[in-house]
Amino acid sequence: MKKRGKRLLIAAAAVAALLLALMGALQIYIRAEKEKRAEAPGNAETYDLSRVEQNADSPLKGKTIVFLGSSVTEGAAAEGQSFVELFEHRDGVCAIKEAKSGTTLTDDFSLSAQIAFGNGKSYVSRLKELDKNAVVDALVCQLSTNDATTDKPLGSVSGSRVMEDFDTDTVTGAMEYVIAYAKETWGCPVVFYTGSYYDNDNYAAMVGRLYDLQEKWDIGIIDLYTDEAFNDISQDDYRFYMYDEIHPTKAGYEEWWMPKMEEELEEILR
Repeated sequence: MKKRGKRLLIAAAAVAALLLALMGALQIYIRAEKEKRAEAPGNAETYDLSRVEQNADSPLKGKTIVFLGSSVTEGAAAEGQSFVELFEHRDGVCAIKEAKSGTTLTDDFSLSAQIAFGNGKSYVSRLKELDKNAVVDALVCQLSTNDATTDKPLGSVSGSRVMEDFDTDTVTGAMEYVIAYAKETWGCPVVFYTGSYYDNDNYAAMVGRLYDLQEKWDIGIIDLYTDEAFNDISQDDYRFYMYDEIHPTKAGYEEWWMPKMEEELEEILR
C-alpha cells in the first residue's frame, strides 16, 4: 500500500509539472501573439483613441450601456480598444464593459480562458455578477463566435419567459436568459450584435436564431453578418480592418464596424 501511495504521489507530481509547463508555454504564446497583434498595420498610432473626433451632439451621450461579450467586445486584436471605447470617447456613453476573451454564452466554465486570460466564466455567470441596482439604459451583447467554434448546441426557443426554464447549456437558452435577466433586473432594452461575415455554419445558424428571438422578445439586432452592402469591401481593406476572420484591428472598429453600429444603436434606442 505504501508503494502504491508513493507511485500515486509521483504520478500526481508529474501531472502537476506537465500542467505548469503547458501553462507557461501558453503564457509565452499569448505574450508573443499580443506583440504581433500590436504591430498589425490596422493598429497604427493613427488609430489610437486620442485621435478620434468626439460627437458632442450624439443622441447616445450620457446613456449607461452594459457591453457583454468576449474577445471581440474586449478588443483582443486591437490592444483592448474596441467599439466600447469608441462609444465612450466619441459618443459620451457611460460604458460598463464586461468582456472576457475565450468565454461563451452557454453557461460553461472555460478552463483555457481561465488559464490564458484569468477568467473562464460564461456570459450568463458574469452578467449575474453586475450591479443589480445600477440604472442601465441598454444591454448590448455579443453573439459569441466561441460558441460556434466550439460546437455548442444551438437548442430551441422556449415556450416560457421564466429564466429558470431556459436551458443555459444551449446557445438559445443562454441568449434567452440574458434577455430575460436584463429586462427583469434593469428593465432595459436588449441588443445583440453579430460579427462581420465569416464562413461558419454554426454562427450562421446562431444569427438566424436571433431573429426568432426578436419575434418573441422584441430585441434589437445589429446584424453585421448578413448585411451584404456592409461586407462588400475590397480584400485589401478587409486585411487591413481584420486581424483574422473574427477580430478587428483598431482601424477595423473605427472605420468599418463603428459607423454601422453607431447608426443602428442610435436608431434602436431612439
